[in-house]
Amino acid sequence: MRRILDRYIFREIAWTWLGVTMVLLLILLTNQFARVLGDVAKGRLPKEAAMDVIALSGAQYLTILVPIGLFLSVMIALGRLYRDSEMPAMMACRVGPSGIYRPLMWLLIPLAMGVGWLALDLAPRTFQIIDRVGAEARREADLGSIEPGRFTEVGPNNAVVYGERILSDGSMENVFLQRRIGDGRVEVVVAERGEQVASDDPDVRFLVLQDGRRYEGVPGTSQFRVVEFAEHGIPYRLPGLDPPDPTPRAMTFSRLIQAGELEHVAELQWRIGIPLATIILGILAVPLSKTQPRAGRYGRLAIGLLVFIIYLNMLSAAKVWVEQGSLSPLLGLWWVHGAVLSIALGILAVQNSVHKRLFR
Repeated sequence: MRRILDRYIFREIAWTWLGVTMVLLLILLTNQFARVLGDVAKGRLPKEAAMDVIALSGAQYLTILVPIGLFLSVMIALGRLYRDSEMPAMMACRVGPSGIYRPLMWLLIPLAMGVGWLALDLAPRTFQIIDRVGAEARREADLGSIEPGRFTEVGPNNAVVYGERILSDGSMENVFLQRRIGDGRVEVVVAERGEQVASDDPDVRFLVLQDGRRYEGVPGTSQFRVVEFAEHGIPYRLPGLDPPDPTPRAMTFSRLIQAGELEHVAELQWRIGIPLATIILGILAVPLSKTQPRAGRYGRLAIGLLVFIIYLNMLSAAKVWVEQGSLSPLLGLWWVHGAVLSIALGILAVQNSVHKRLFR
């Protein structure tokens, strides 16, 4: 009988977790899909990389969705068993907390290991890939991101380019360009035609303008130089592919351990804390799911969501305090995990009258 009950409880929790996680993931990916389409429409992201970015974003979302999905699924599944009087019947057959936690651990331990791999290894690599895709898009966009009839910033020097019409070969007609060239001087170029030309250096390109004028000087003064030209090439350097200093969230686990700054310590504790929080939320969900027979199926979900929000916000606040130096790295984020685990064990002890047996 115990084996049958274990399989039954495990099946209820596992299928509920799968449904809850997929629904939450679908909601977040739909929102991300709209953002990615906006970036593609503005030329910030190539169309070929859109689905890759969405898939990589899904891997990042799972680091948070797996813990909350497990927490909600345990509360929903066990809440239904309490509502339908199945759990009281199991307890009448001497099924205690161990009879609930044993099948739960079959799901909890693999999920904690999986989300640990996501947080420590896969998620940082997805951040690196997304940053690289964005850098490649910025390098390739350039004049391709210019919309006819609109002013657009191009290049690392934030030159403003305007083209009245964009031809099929990518060249522009009736071009206006303005950029700052140092010492308060401004260069303004007006040309009938312009196009982008590659150079021998892969990191440098030329904006070649034809049949126009160049005005160079300091705004507010009469000291301007006017040059008429048949062809004028303006070089500009493309942004680099690799950022010089990756953010802590994009750093590998080994690099975080070697770095000794507070923001790296906070990021390291945050990543380690995700699988730990998964286990703690699984333990906490069991006593929180206890309801009276014939009570509402989702009566305790509001309390559960409130507890999860407080838990997540306290972890985020502790992470910021460690980064700012207001909290000792030794205490770090561990006190939040310890407090929530103590509350979970305290509620479980009260529900099972452990305190009464101790005092007796």
